[in-house]
Amino acid sequence: MNLLEQIITSKKREVALKKSGVSINQLENSDLFNTKTNSLSKSIINLPFGIIAEHKRRSPSKATINHNLSVEEVVKGYENAGASGISVLTDSQYFGGSLEDLVLAKASVNTPLLRKEFIIDEYQILEAKANGADAILLIAAVLTKAEIKSLSEFAHSIALEVLLEVHNVEELEKSIMPSLDIIGVNNRNLKTFEVSLQTSIDLVTQIPNDFVKISESGLTTTDDIRLLKSYGFQGFLIGENFMKTDDPGAALEQFINQLKA
Repeated sequence: MNLLEQIITSKKREVALKKSGVSINQLENSDLFNTKTNSLSKSIINLPFGIIAEHKRRSPSKATINHNLSVEEVVKGYENAGASGISVLTDSQYFGGSLEDLVLAKASVNTPLLRKEFIIDEYQILEAKANGADAILLIAAVLTKAEIKSLSEFAHSIALEVLLEVHNVEELEKSIMPSLDIIGVNNRNLKTFEVSLQTSIDLVTQIPNDFVKISESGLTTTDDIRLLKSYGFQGFLIGENFMKTDDPGAALEQFINQLKA
């Protein structure tokens, strides 16, 4: 069993446990559930460089990235620097995140928020809405075509946008459907954790222009952004590059200033 399979196995247990603790009715009646959502896809297109900056404490590939900063500090820094969106990791076991991080981010900024999670069940989409998300992530590698369709349509039914993540042409071909807003190419192989920007370059022309196109993972320099932008990407999800610094917001601001130059 590879790491991704391990994560999904534990996620199924986690979701079952959460369902027994917090009912769907409780989620739907939470204060944040009926708040108006902000469009992540429009923000990517309308703001310069389309950067989705990520709050990420740790990952399976790098045990510790940054445990020293509060969510509020990080997301306010990102918003002030000009992020198009903010990705908030909510997986606890492997990434050290939580739904509380999402709530704190919602209370701190107006920038569109992406719940970064291994979503396998409609319940998690209700959780996302109830805790302040504007968009959700679906990972093609762990979902069937039918699951992508049902989960993305359900997200749209409660006014959440959908970022669909792919790693290869097979995942892309099974996933293209009208209920997606953004298609992201993850440059990191989730089985080996090796990173190659060539993954994005190879797939970009096969993504229909109906969708906002973003590249994810392994983006460390402004040259990476310029290169991928020249191939047609409109947005870029960057986490570790900013989070490994003492001031992620300042790191993003410097990054954007270098792009402007």
